[in-house]
Amino acid sequence: MGWGPALALGIGGVAGWGAALGAVPLPWMIGSMVVVTLAALLRVPVVAPMALRPIVMPAIGVMLGSSITPELLAGAARWWGTLVVLVPLLLVQGALSHLVFRRLGRADPVTAYFCAMPGGLTDMVLLGTAMGGQERRIALAHASRILVVIVSVVLIFGWGLGVTTQGSGTRWTALDALSLWDWVALAACGVAGSLLAQRLPAGPVLGPMILSGLIHALGWVTVPPPTVIVNSAQVVIGTIVGCRFLGAGWAAVGRDLWIGGLAALAMLAATLAFAATIPPLTGVPLTQAILAFAPGGLTEMSLLSFAMGQDVAYVTVTHITRIVLVIACAGPIYGWLARR
Repeated sequence: MGWGPALALGIGGVAGWGAALGAVPLPWMIGSMVVVTLAALLRVPVVAPMALRPIVMPAIGVMLGSSITPELLAGAARWWGTLVVLVPLLLVQGALSHLVFRRLGRADPVTAYFCAMPGGLTDMVLLGTAMGGQERRIALAHASRILVVIVSVVLIFGWGLGVTTQGSGTRWTALDALSLWDWVALAACGVAGSLLAQRLPAGPVLGPMILSGLIHALGWVTVPPPTVIVNSAQVVIGTIVGCRFLGAGWAAVGRDLWIGGLAALAMLAATLAFAATIPPLTGVPLTQAILAFAPGGLTEMSLLSFAMGQDVAYVTVTHITRIVLVIACAGPIYGWLARR
């Protein structure tokens, strides 16, 4: 790893530490993401540490799986209502976002369409570029969506709902709290899960999460991964998100952040409206419905649910369904619209 990624990680680590001292929710990811974004816009020669991504994603999955209990899975029957509501929500989010990019952002039809999709950053960039869209603008739109959604959700939970990272998200697990069996079992979940789930959406997170959830639910392991490893993984994730803004000019980024931010806020407004229907329909708390419906990244929103002490399995399953629907339907829907 060169000095560019090391510099980015250094900035991200210091920012995460500062955010932790300031009691910011999910500080290691939020702090590193925001400060590295500013560093990228200031042309600091940071480089995304992509070589570490295949390592930290399974670690995140193992951590998320450690919060899954038989009691949580017993409530899975209540999730059907959420998945039914998810389909019209995605259509409304996409329509509102598309309207913002077309009318206010003055984007061409192809670019506006793929900028507006509520999920699948990499897939939408690749597909949109292949269809003739502007690659940089689509990438910035999705990067700004994730950034704005994460920060907004933290503010909504902290100021609007009074929910902080008290509880499971702040539990510290020392390195020596794990036995040799715990280390071997959790490492095996990370390696085997990421290999078995390669072809699944978010496979490097989903596979380890499923295996980790299984061994924790069976009681074979009772501790999560060490906190220092989890915090380091969050710094890497936040740093990678921040580095997505590298190389863009202030004017272009300012415009795209402004438009992308407005689109993200429009999606969040739809999220809040649809999430309000979930408690009376299914009995799922409003806080969990908001996390499940918010159009952020799967890894980031799952981390938020863990930090907020919410049902990680419920949130993760909903986001996986969202990503699958967006990736599977975006291309065919665009083709149908283009023909018309």
